[in-house]
Amino acid sequence: MVTDDAPVLTVSQAAQLAGMHPQTLRQYDRLGLVVPRRTRGRGRRYSRRDVARLLEVQRLAQEDGVNLAGIKRILELEQHVTVLEQRLHDLARMLAEREHASGRVFTAGSGGDVVAMPLGRRVRRTDLRVDVQTHQESGALVLWRPHPRG
Repeated sequence: MVTDDAPVLTVSQAAQLAGMHPQTLRQYDRLGLVVPRRTRGRGRRYSRRDVARLLEVQRLAQEDGVNLAGIKRILELEQHVTVLEQRLHDLARMLAEREHASGRVFTAGSGGDVVAMPLGRRVRRTDLRVDVQTHQESGALVLWRPHPRG
């Protein structure tokens, strides 16, 4: 099974697929626009993803009128954005996992029942009284809301 990243195309094959002269591909390699992988004998091998990148370079140059230095910068920035998007995705996943693992805490409701609250949400101290009763067996912490006076 050949993937889009498999370096299987020679310079002439990739040039034909991209509709370019093989010398153009060599020039793009020297400039760092599209850098193919190398064989042990140092021959260039292009992947289907490399051909797609060649077509993008061609489109930017011909349709948008961007020079090669500008194209190189655009491609570098696109790669940087891709890396940042992946990092953001990873951080969001880690945050979701953390929230799922410890996403709630328990407290006593006004009627004395146990209530789950979202992590990070706090009960105002003025509305809550805390009394620690030392029970050797349970070590319980008792929370309650005092009734308003008069």
